[in-house]
Amino acid sequence: MQKRLLALAVIAVAVLLPALAPGWGDLGHIAISRAAAERIPADMPRFLKAASGHIAWLGPEPDRWRSPLERQLSDAQAPDHFIDLEYLDWLRPLPQSRYEFISAIYAYRAQHPQAGVPQPERIGFQPYITIEIFDRLKVAFRQYRHAQAERRSTSDAEADAIFYAGWLGHYVGDGSNPMHTSIQYNGWVGPNPKGYTTRHDVHSRMETAFVNANPEITHITDLMQAPRHLDRPFEDYVVYLRESQSRVEQAYSLEKAGGFDGKGTPKSREFIHQQLGRGAQMLLNLWYTAWVDSAKDPEPWHRDKRESHVYNPSNEVMAAFAAGE
Repeated sequence: MQKRLLALAVIAVAVLLPALAPGWGDLGHIAISRAAAERIPADMPRFLKAASGHIAWLGPEPDRWRSPLERQLSDAQAPDHFIDLEYLDWLRPLPQSRYEFISAIYAYRAQHPQAGVPQPERIGFQPYITIEIFDRLKVAFRQYRHAQAERRSTSDAEADAIFYAGWLGHYVGDGSNPMHTSIQYNGWVGPNPKGYTTRHDVHSRMETAFVNANPEITHITDLMQAPRHLDRPFEDYVVYLRESQSRVEQAYSLEKAGGFDGKGTPKSREFIHQQLGRGAQMLLNLWYTAWVDSAKDPEPWHRDKRESHVYNPSNEVMAAFAAGE
């Protein structure tokens, strides 16, 4: 009986594995984080570049949280890995807050029930988790600056910054994958005049199996440039996501030509090489921006000062909740 249960468990895990396939696989995520860490400039803290190996190891970390053994964790953070931008053509620019985004989606659903816009967690929160971790990193850098100025140990702030830098790397890497920005994330859906694949393994074949079969395409430091300060990090990151989305059909065209089978083709290898490089560059830009911006201290907090951006759902949103949508 125990052997039979064990066999059933093995089969269940095998069935679940495709659904749990990580973005870019370990190899791609590690490559993105390592390449960015190796290009950290001299005017950023030395401890960060010295931790490049650990930061690279953290690249796949959020995919380690996608196990049925930790169901609550897996479910809670699953929407952070993607955003289906086709559902949001009516929402430009995107709100800068996760909860403003959620409020806007529910209000639109209530006002346009036939539009087919799904619940926000089914659209995804990719830019929001990214900017939230970016802000955490900025705070850690600020604490590091304070500790240095006050001649205290910087070790705790360093540990926080290293973790946040590595954690951030995962989602920035996901954002460089076109299939993490589109409803066409795992087999073409809807009108398909060009006959693109509808198989539900195309996602994992492109980002994991193909990358693993071609490890040389993860050598992306040749694509890296000096980091650029982002004056508008959220808006710049959304532009980056839209650029990824614009490459979705190119990915499917390459797949149709056998580009993600085995060693693929020169065009498919260069395509993935470039996408990984885009991820590493954006990651480095965000790290650098967090460091530069951490030099500014917030205004002192006053207990009687009301926050102007506290989440306050509209009547339409509350009505949608009441209706069970």
